[in-house]
Amino acid sequence: MPAFYLTWIAVLLAGFGARDQVTVAGLARRQGARPGVLMVALACAVLTAAIAAWAASALLLQLPPPARAIFAGIALALAGAELMLLVPRRDPKEPTNSLGALALVLFAQQLTDAARFLVFGLGVGLAAPYAAGAGGALGGAVLAGLAWACPQALDFKGLRTVRRALGGVLLLAAIVLFLREFSLL
Repeated sequence: MPAFYLTWIAVLLAGFGARDQVTVAGLARRQGARPGVLMVALACAVLTAAIAAWAASALLLQLPPPARAIFAGIALALAGAELMLLVPRRDPKEPTNSLGALALVLFAQQLTDAARFLVFGLGVGLAAPYAAGAGGALGGAVLAGLAWACPQALDFKGLRTVRRALGGVLLLAAIVLFLREFSLL
């Protein structure tokens, strides 16, 4: 259960203001709260978390326990770098009414975002990929629902600063994990 709760909280923190959430909020602002947009966003959040959990379970079988912590540290570092370097666009320039196009965009954004790196990394590091996947799916669904129902929540002025600070915390956590694994800390 710790993997579920840790991943859920980590995804909520890392996913707030992410590219997929900004896309859904921008469409909700421009087109209104279309139920189809919410359904696509929820489906993509669950699917990408399931893919991250599946990848973690496949890798978990091949890695010895000491390597799991190192690999989890790499995933945390990638998540931190994504939070610090990639800045989401404010709103889609030319939103489309196509739910298929939205699904492709959200799937691509979510598959490579910090939240899914955290699902993957925590699934490997805690040796509980399915619990981490369930926590990631729930966190992604909550974030998608928030962006759809309350798009003005993403208008927070210091959002970029908060995301960069969280990225720094994740990078620091990755460094500490590496140092502890090599008995340097």
